[in-house]
Amino acid sequence: MNTVTAKQLKQSTGEIIKRVRSGEQLTVTYRGKPVAVIVLPPESQLDKPGSFDEVWKGIEDTLRQTEPEFKGWQEAVKWVRKRI
Repeated sequence: MNTVTAKQLKQSTGEIIKRVRSGEQLTVTYRGKPVAVIVLPPESQLDKPGSFDEVWKGIEDTLRQTEPEFKGWQEAVKWVRKRI
């Protein structure tokens, strides 16, 4: 398993993600000690097409069922300023 330092991860995140996407497993070290392992998630955890749309639909359904606390943003700002 190859290693990368925390500094290399910060400076070359895109390249490291490409390496992991190609199947490489990387150990991240901080001050010479291993702190994390970066690997591809199992297939079962990868996003499936439409899953975002399903989650967003659930969020919108929940919002439709709730009553807003304020009539508009101006009212919300006034409420926040009174609390400060």
